[in-house]
Amino acid sequence: MWEGPDLTSLGALAVYAVLWGFIFAECALLLGFLLPGDTILFGAGLVAGAPNSDVNIYLLAGGAFVAAVVGNEVAYTTGKRFGRDWVEGREKGRAREQLRRAEGFYDKYGWWSVVIARWIPWVRTFIPIIAGTAAMDRRAFTSANVVGALPWAVGLPFLGYFAFQVPVLRDIAYAVAGIAILGFIVSLVVAGARSRRRAREERDSAGPDRDGEHDVSDPSASAEPARDQQPPQ
Repeated sequence: MWEGPDLTSLGALAVYAVLWGFIFAECALLLGFLLPGDTILFGAGLVAGAPNSDVNIYLLAGGAFVAAVVGNEVAYTTGKRFGRDWVEGREKGRAREQLRRAEGFYDKYGWWSVVIARWIPWVRTFIPIIAGTAAMDRRAFTSANVVGALPWAVGLPFLGYFAFQVPVLRDIAYAVAGIAILGFIVSLVVAGARSRRRAREERDSAGPDRDGEHDVSDPSASAEPARDQQPPQ
């Protein structure tokens, strides 16, 4: 992954433009997964916390928050407008089946997946697009989008700002992010296991029905020869 520009060599206006542009691109565009959102947010906070810095931390973090929220909304709209049409237009049923499963997942876990994905590189770029393709409720997505962007787009710059004086805050941030990522992974594993078990139960319950239909037809099929073989009187 690209490590991003050296913000310490830029003026205040350039720092704002680079940070906001990078955050919007990472959240709105598929190619944004190559951008180092966490690093540049934290690094911008460090620049703002440096002595004699012209970068205003409130303006910096506020703009990053807006860029993150708007970027995710653009990605969601893109997925809903184009991704769904592409999947439903596929001739093979497998893509539609995967879309159906994605819809079920977002109905149950979509809100938390949008919130927690902010802290997972690469994943945060694709989750909003998939949420739009799976037709996640727009109000639920927007609320999760705002809640997830607040600690990520605002918290990381402020963390970098204060970490310039108190380096231990950086370790605390990594620990919190690690716990959030672990919880997200566990929820995905549990959801996958439940989905496979439900699919297996559906197959098992469908089996006896097909067998029962076959059993019902057999007696009628064997009854005709029996009548034909009756001796004449």
